[in-house]
Amino acid sequence: MKKTAVYPGSFDPITKGHIDIIKRSAKLFDELKIGILINSSKKNWFTIEERIELVKRILKEENIEAEVLSFMGLTVDFMAEQNADILVRGLRAVSDYEYELQFTLTNTILAKQPFETLFFTAPREYLYLSSSLVKEVALNSGRLDKFLPEVIIKDIEERAERIRKG
Repeated sequence: MKKTAVYPGSFDPITKGHIDIIKRSAKLFDELKIGILINSSKKNWFTIEERIELVKRILKEENIEAEVLSFMGLTVDFMAEQNADILVRGLRAVSDYEYELQFTLTNTILAKQPFETLFFTAPREYLYLSSSLVKEVALNSGRLDKFLPEVIIKDIEERAERIRKG
């Protein structure tokens, strides 16, 4: 039986922590679909098209097999559309666990079809890493090489520069 997993997120921007989870997931499942959330209530640095392009560029650079898609609405609806039976989530700290537990229990109630949630714990070097942290470092002209793949650093720096200039 084919196992299809979905790894959803805003990926604004995608970080080395996200990529770690993608690499590990891609090895375990027949298909991995990266679902980039279109969230109109959240102010994103990058458009959905730009985020898709950044993720695809990294996948190509890292030679990772995964499909990159955008979606709006509930994750469980996206999973049903993709015939996915596994939801991939990352955990960094205890606070992530509390949020993810609520998210998982809610998704279980809303799901149209059964699925399993698999949590990937972050390796030590990414326990603190978030897209918000990367944006803050970028806005303050800090070094990004510990947080982002080289292939997208220039994109993040240029966007931070545009935001700084207003």
